[in-house]
Amino acid sequence: MVPYLHLRLSILQFLQFFIWGSWFVTAGTYLQKTLGFTGLEVGMVYGTTAIAATVSPFVLGLLADRFFSVEKLLGILHLCGGVLLFTLSQLKTFELFYPAMLLYVLCYLPTFSLSNSLCFHHIKDTKRDFPRVRVWGTISWILIGLFIGWLQVEDQALPFQIASAASVLQGLYSFTLPSTPPQKRSENLLQSLRGPEMQALFRDRSLIVLVAAIALICIPTSYYYSFVNLFLNEQGVTNAAGKMSIGQITEILFMLTIPWFFRIWRLRTIVFIGLLCWGVRYGCFIIGIHQSSEAWFIVGLLFHGIAYIFSMLSAQIYLDTRVPEHLRSTGQGFYSLLTLGIGVFIGSYVAGQSVSKHTLPSGLHDWAQIWWFPCLFGIAVAFAFLILFKGRQRA
Repeated sequence: MVPYLHLRLSILQFLQFFIWGSWFVTAGTYLQKTLGFTGLEVGMVYGTTAIAATVSPFVLGLLADRFFSVEKLLGILHLCGGVLLFTLSQLKTFELFYPAMLLYVLCYLPTFSLSNSLCFHHIKDTKRDFPRVRVWGTISWILIGLFIGWLQVEDQALPFQIASAASVLQGLYSFTLPSTPPQKRSENLLQSLRGPEMQALFRDRSLIVLVAAIALICIPTSYYYSFVNLFLNEQGVTNAAGKMSIGQITEILFMLTIPWFFRIWRLRTIVFIGLLCWGVRYGCFIIGIHQSSEAWFIVGLLFHGIAYIFSMLSAQIYLDTRVPEHLRSTGQGFYSLLTLGIGVFIGSYVAGQSVSKHTLPSGLHDWAQIWWFPCLFGIAVAFAFLILFKGRQRA
């Protein structure tokens, strides 16, 4: 890949995840400790991402494939998101915060699939070059996590304001990105979606099992993103946001080495290990609670890299190789719809109910009981995938 193009796409991924990482992990602590939201209300706030993922990525992916340039859509969505993030930092009640958050994620969630689609469009060797670009998103997540932890503002609105400024910057930067026009204007949209290539995808049992497993594993992942920061703070872990970046360090390691794993293992093996790690990590948290050992919490955080890269990213790259080129944005949006939609919506609700149910009179939580469900559920999804996935394709 041309080095200059590599740099431009890397900056795109860096800013994309800088925005998300600024507020996403610490918001649960801010909402519960400072604004006084209940566990269920926190779960509902995080559940807005699932509602947005069910609607906007697929629809805007269709628009990008048929009518509008991807970079222009990205610019408009991020500028709108910057305004909404600053508004969120000023709101104090659930009744106002929830609809504002829903509006924001409706703007932001499609940018994941659109930015990936833009990268896939300009990258010649997806398996080799995309991890090298995508790794800068993880690096930015680490940096902002360390920065938020160093500032000790996890229970304040400042992370939303930092994300707001980054979103405006990303919006302006998006307009300078390489032109990525619609791929096909002449063919009827319904004919494209009902064409032989797409019909073959929906008849592919292995692909359906893969996407279903990724969607189901989003239920235990909802526990991680919504409540692990709060859990670590209640366990007395210092600089919790910074230490959560440990997971992103392993993410970088496995992201850079995933092309090597693609060559030596089948997709079935890679995804199984990734799915299994999502459940095992909560087992580490439970052991750490019973042994009063922060070391086990760190081990659980270390599993994040292999869990995310081997399951989520591997499936995303694999899907891109299967979807027709002129429906690339649609395919990535469809992936977001299935994986970040129903799974996250159910997971956020279940996680919120679980935290509320196990809230102690002191206001703290019985985390050992909370973590049992995502632990067992994640392991069950992994073995169900191993049994049902019959594809023999190399990753």
